[in-house]
Amino acid sequence: MEPPLLWLLLLLLRPPDTWGAGPVRLFVVPHSHMDVGWVYTVEESMRAYAANVYSTVVEELTRGPQRKFIAVEQEFFRLWWDHVASDQQKLQVRQLVQEGRLEFVLGGQVMHDEAVTHLDDQILQLSEGHGFLYETFGIRPQFSWHVDPFGASATTPTLFALAGFNAHVISRIDYDLKDAMQEAQGLQFVWRGSPSLREQQQIFTHVMDQYSYCTPSHIPFSNRSGFYWNGVAVFPEPPQDGVYPNMSEPVTPANIQLYAEALVANVKQRAAWFRTPLILWPWGCDKQFFNASVQFANMDPLLAHINNHTAELGVTAQYATLADYFRALHALNVTWAVRDHHDFLPYSSEQFQAWTGFYTSRSALKGLARQASALLSAGESMFTRAMWPAPTGTLDPAWALQQLRQLRWAVSEVQHHDAITGTESPAVKDMYMEHLTAGMRGVHKLMASIILDQLRPPVASSGPAGHTASVYNPLAWTVTTIVTLTISFPGVSVTDEWGHPVPAQVQNSTKVLSAYDLLILTTVPGLSRRDYHLRPVPEAQATTRLAVTRRFGRRRRGWGSRGRLVPVGNECYTVLLDTDTGLLHSVRESHGNRTVRLVQDLLEYHVNGDVGKGPVSDNYMFAPNQSAMPAWEAVELELVAGKLVTEIRQYFYRNASDREPTYVIHSRLAHVPPGGAGELLCRRVEQEYRVGPLELNREVVLRTSTDLDSQQVLYSDNNGYQLQRRPPHVHVPNAIARNYYPMVQSAFIQDTRSRLVLLAERAHGVSSPGDGQVEVMLHRRLWNNLAWDLGYNLTLNDTSVVHPVLWLLLGPRSATTGLRPQSSLALQHRPVVLLRELAGTDPVTPGPRQQEPVTLPLNLHLQTLSIPGWTYSSNHSEHLHSLDSGHPGETQADLGRVLLRLHHLYEVGEDPVLSQPVTVNLEAVLRGLGSLVAVEERSLTGTWDAHTLHRWSWRTEAGCRQGLQTPASAPPEGPLVTIYPKEIRTFFVHFQRQ
Repeated sequence: MEPPLLWLLLLLLRPPDTWGAGPVRLFVVPHSHMDVGWVYTVEESMRAYAANVYSTVVEELTRGPQRKFIAVEQEFFRLWWDHVASDQQKLQVRQLVQEGRLEFVLGGQVMHDEAVTHLDDQILQLSEGHGFLYETFGIRPQFSWHVDPFGASATTPTLFALAGFNAHVISRIDYDLKDAMQEAQGLQFVWRGSPSLREQQQIFTHVMDQYSYCTPSHIPFSNRSGFYWNGVAVFPEPPQDGVYPNMSEPVTPANIQLYAEALVANVKQRAAWFRTPLILWPWGCDKQFFNASVQFANMDPLLAHINNHTAELGVTAQYATLADYFRALHALNVTWAVRDHHDFLPYSSEQFQAWTGFYTSRSALKGLARQASALLSAGESMFTRAMWPAPTGTLDPAWALQQLRQLRWAVSEVQHHDAITGTESPAVKDMYMEHLTAGMRGVHKLMASIILDQLRPPVASSGPAGHTASVYNPLAWTVTTIVTLTISFPGVSVTDEWGHPVPAQVQNSTKVLSAYDLLILTTVPGLSRRDYHLRPVPEAQATTRLAVTRRFGRRRRGWGSRGRLVPVGNECYTVLLDTDTGLLHSVRESHGNRTVRLVQDLLEYHVNGDVGKGPVSDNYMFAPNQSAMPAWEAVELELVAGKLVTEIRQYFYRNASDREPTYVIHSRLAHVPPGGAGELLCRRVEQEYRVGPLELNREVVLRTSTDLDSQQVLYSDNNGYQLQRRPPHVHVPNAIARNYYPMVQSAFIQDTRSRLVLLAERAHGVSSPGDGQVEVMLHRRLWNNLAWDLGYNLTLNDTSVVHPVLWLLLGPRSATTGLRPQSSLALQHRPVVLLRELAGTDPVTPGPRQQEPVTLPLNLHLQTLSIPGWTYSSNHSEHLHSLDSGHPGETQADLGRVLLRLHHLYEVGEDPVLSQPVTVNLEAVLRGLGSLVAVEERSLTGTWDAHTLHRWSWRTEAGCRQGLQTPASAPPEGPLVTIYPKEIRTFFVHFQRQ
């Protein structure tokens, strides 16, 4: 029996609780669900309703001491605070926060998606929001409110525990599982999201019942919705007369008993689904409380009426925050069931409504979001290195921090659960992309400015000036890789900082017909840079030669193979190509000395767009009504062979007579010896795809079929942090869609001997439709006539051409275990190449020696090295005193505090060597930044001193301590820090200024 099913069975077998015949205690939690985007842009939402939420809620809370409210996402609040709120309103907010009547929960910039976001970006957006809240109010959110993401990842409880949360609230899980959990009173449990960290980072978890985060809208005595007295928000401007559509019938002496009976009936229905008589009742929904006055004016007398009739109604009621509810629940000291590291993905809301399409929707946005994140990480570390041990050159630190903050905001914003998911309207998608590209432009300028400051003036030269290409490695390991530049000339001389020739290759460009691709083999130490001089020369004098291209004719689909196989290989792989079919045939890998049959094909799901004919696919849902069909009729094959790499280029034509291909696959093998710095480069097959534009109502997949005996079991990652085993679910309705899972960074299939790993630089949907098969959805273009989708322009008529990248690793399980996490990061954080930004600079000459590299062991990832600029004191008492005295810290950014985050990449027992704890000397690792003065360990988002953070302990059932786990971390001993498997440790580090 699968572990999640066993867990559910144990819930059903648990004896019932007995609480006597006392009244149900109702905690009414006022809130507004405010999507940072989705249908309307942030600016449109602020104008129509979001600013009014905060203005009217603050006003109404000050009028009634019993009233409360929870605020969730910080982007709207920060915009209101900075651009709308008066000084009087700010004073009122501070007072309400101090009284605990306005509670910030979750506290990130957004409520991030859990399926397709990367761990790094989840931490960033949480840190952005938490930093603002702590700096402004001295508070640290202690409860999550993750009620709308489409499924729940097992990474999230671990991150929220690391951030200091005491309880976690979720809602959207599979409909049939939620029904079973309600029946078993199993909606509350302790979740141990990490198999390695287990008890250390477990968190109490509350799953919303079937009503989710909204108040029940139907009331039996009225044809209007219930409990939404302010109605529905109006765009683009609020109505001048204050009358909104669908305003609930006001509470009057004539109907107050009817209102009370309706509310109490709902509360008692829900009470049957929970183990205790304490009921969390969310009062609100999407875009609510834009007129808090009318809301509270109606709910106040209703709650008073219920409390005056407790004896007959059996309920007591109060306004509450999450702190009120969970504090009361914790005080009961109940013994809770434990859930292990399994996630709640995928999510289906009904039998034929599997929310697995959004794993791929708007692939271009998904790709840009991850590129922006990687660039931000590189810019942060380069700026930190430029500031320490002493600022050099003419760089203005305030301007530099402004560029980084702009991109931090944009990358945080796009993690919203209706952003990177691709479930927003086209106008909102454009907003996200504009914010990302503007932020990336600023960070590119920043990095170029830093490099230009550090380049020495050239010596006189009589030759052509050429260009300087700078290659920055944002990883804390030495990386050997091949970077590609587009140049306009086939003859080129490439030399390094000392004038030495550099291995390079020139070939016809894959992107610009009249240009050439220059491939440079580079080895760059951790957090360091290499500079190259590119000089056009006559081809006869060039140090490189144009790669040789061999073309095969167009082959129609279905032509039989005559066994004419062409080998293409390097020191690690030999790929056999079938020149009759134009497809891959098999791969021989040298590490395990095994040949694996491996065929890749492009297929399309043809999906329904007419709701009258059955379920439809849209931004959210994948609703195939048949198996995938061939996506092409003909294919052309090219081999491009050079000294550095050999490329396999496949061009797929939808119709055999088409002049232009609809799909292209470029596969690359590098000619470098295995071992040492070249190990990762040799042991991967890099593939880049060009997909689109698609025909309407098509969903394109890459299906890789092998002879691995995988038993149709797939492994895919949660947010680039940990893996989930995905056995096939064959006896379920809508089986194709419900066997799709998110792949944020990696997925694999395996048998007893070998493993095939796929690594991705953006999120995709992934499945294993048959034994030995792995299928990745690459792109979607959809339209349907569902009124809801049409009304909000959410039909996903995406005509773009997308260019996703996958890397393939094949080898023995023991070998790929070590390679997978490191290669995932090598793909995510490829070196940043600045050529255009430095165009016009003269040839580089040997400059002053660069700072010492930053190098970590291969099982540790330097997740963050940045200067946040937060102005608060690390000493909590000092910071609160500063806020109380009306002097909330320095107005200028603190450039002296460096944020360092280290992440152990391996699970307990995953690898005999790499899974071991590792002790690092931060003074030695960071010596290039100067003399280390102090190391402070902090909570995940930096707002707690880690050693004063004491989260609530929840009693759990006996017998839950099974398997190996990471021991509790010890505080740093001076500069020495020991990192255990899967730990993420956060520090403030301080250096001696020179």
